[in-house]
Amino acid sequence: MLAKDFVFMKNIRITIEYDGTGYAGWQRQAGSFFTVQGEIERILSQILQEDIHLDGAGRTDKGVHARAQVATFRSNSFLEPDRMVHSMNALLPKTIRVSEPLVVPDRFHARHSAREREYRYFVREEPSAVLGRFSGCSCGALDLMTMNRVASYLVGEHDFSVFSKEPRDRTGCLCRVVSCKWFRQQDFFVLRISANRFLRSMVRYLVALMIESGKGLLSPEEAREMIESGVLTRRLVPAAPSGLFLWKITYESDSHLF
Repeated sequence: MLAKDFVFMKNIRITIEYDGTGYAGWQRQAGSFFTVQGEIERILSQILQEDIHLDGAGRTDKGVHARAQVATFRSNSFLEPDRMVHSMNALLPKTIRVSEPLVVPDRFHARHSAREREYRYFVREEPSAVLGRFSGCSCGALDLMTMNRVASYLVGEHDFSVFSKEPRDRTGCLCRVVSCKWFRQQDFFVLRISANRFLRSMVRYLVALMIESGKGLLSPEEAREMIESGVLTRRLVPAAPSGLFLWKITYESDSHLF
């Protein structure tokens, strides 16, 4: 690339909403896997006539949704960001929508600049043929107070490696959970959890832990011991991805970043 090309290089931030049902997750994968990142990169490269690489704030698993994923990419195009987004939404599948394009400083990075991430999990006590696309199911009555008691044990810094699909010998599995609480919303039990970072499938494992307690199959004391010791005393099956949403990414104040 010629030195003059750098004059026009822009760092662009976008917000992405997607229904993850038909995708093999956010992250681009080798082969024919249909991913959110891969689909957006394909369309955006077509529009801008240059190779585009997205950096996302979070890597959602297969079937997980996003209300406000954030991504950044660099482009030499003279096309205004608003026009880029308009063209993208005209060509992308209806299950992906892009909004809020911003030209940001070079130092801004969707993942590395993020201060906090919020996920929400929606679960129903009974199956639903329609709502099941966007919720999990406990297949039994849940006790909100018990689930919130276990949720309170998660707040703080812990090694969450046993509650994830990360390799067990991987280092750097400490996460700082800022808040974790369940609430009722009509027929749904909704978990709102925020942390500085999350491990692969971590939220779904923690949801499974709390649902087990909410159904009376696991005492809060046993759940607390597993959280604090990092040793599972029973096998957990991660909650269904259909109920999980990447809800919000928090960055430092505008005055600091921009």
